[in-house]
Amino acid sequence: MRANRERHPRGYLWITLMFFVFSLFGHWIFAWFAFVDEQRALQQPPQLSEYIIQTSRDTLENWQSEFLQLMWQVGGLATFLYVGSPQSKEGDERKEELLNLILQRVDPENAKQLIRNLEKRYPKG
Repeated sequence: MRANRERHPRGYLWITLMFFVFSLFGHWIFAWFAFVDEQRALQQPPQLSEYIIQTSRDTLENWQSEFLQLMWQVGGLATFLYVGSPQSKEGDERKEELLNLILQRVDPENAKQLIRNLEKRYPKG
């Protein structure tokens, strides 16, 4: 008997969001401890406004250098691969030729008709 598991349609999003919130929270907590230690070493009382400015700056610098770069790599790659770059078309054409060759070897008598039917059903854009 197979267990019926209901999948959450946005499970990956929720897991990623939890990682994000957990890491951001951890970053700010440990930044506070480091800030307090730094202020003690300078023999100054820690001020919340200085901490918020410094930690916000550090967070934004981190996002700029890491998060935005990664988003461009993922977004740019997806755009160039799936919106019609010459590189993605070369791979598709090669795969299509290989599949045609396999079809011709598997069913040489009907291969041409099958390929024509597929080309009618899925015309090249």
